Amino acid sequence: MSDAMLKMTAGSLLPIPAAPRRPSSARSAPQRLRHVTAPENGHGRISILIADREAIFGLGLKKLLAAEDDLKVVAQADDAAEILRLCARFHPDVLFVQAEIPGDGLESFLGQVRHDSPSSKIVLTASLIADEAALRAVKAGASGVILKSTNPELFVKCARRVMEGEVWLPKKQVAKLVGETQSQQARPVDTLTRREKAVISCLILGWRNREIGRQLAISEQTVKNHLRSIYDKVGVSDRLELALYAIHQRLELPPAAPSPA
Repeated sequence: MSDAMLKMTAGSLLPIPAAPRRPSSARSAPQRLRHVTAPENGHGRISILIADREAIFGLGLKKLLAAEDDLKVVAQADDAAEILRLCARFHPDVLFVQAEIPGDGLESFLGQVRHDSPSSKIVLTASLIADEAALRAVKAGASGVILKSTNPELFVKCARRVMEGEVWLPKKQVAKLVGETQSQQARPVDTLTRREKAVISCLILGWRNREIGRQLAISEQTVKNHLRSIYDKVGVSDRLELALYAIHQRLELPPAAPSPA
């Protein structure tokens, strides 16, 4: 009864013949490794390349991803040269690459992948990775880092998220990246040029535009242009607000010479 389906009818099981098999020539060929591009509208299948020297992990990840209707593993590799060859052939949407494979040559490897398959997203997999190494990878162009010990379902979510343009990092490294980014953001005052600071020095002394121009050997119109630029940078609207801002922020300004005659 292996080729029959059972149907419950009036309390008894009656065999119903299975539908005849289609000839092999009529079947589609889902077993072929081919690239399936995920359309911009989000429909379709995300093609994935898995690169890992641990065969058991690679096989497990392949089975996990293959169980999802919108994901398709198109190829597997275990060294950098094979990855590049397969990228040029399949142009996978997402690559899960063991961090040890590119090793210290990560930046060069990422550049080669982008050259052969510009739209591919690269996620490094690692058993353990230092915060600094994970952040360097992202800054070098990787779309994320995921730990092999993480919940298997997160690999599925990771593939989908990076295709949406997100960066995937463990929580601890996300917090560190955010904090580092915030600390590196320039304050408005840090964007002021030396000439703009000189204009502010004169303005605080109550000089008019003509006097500032004479002191700095620039035209009155140039002084006005500098003031507009300064207003935009620090978020003030007039000379008084600018003077108060400079005092409140304790700007380091160049000393102004005595008022020109």
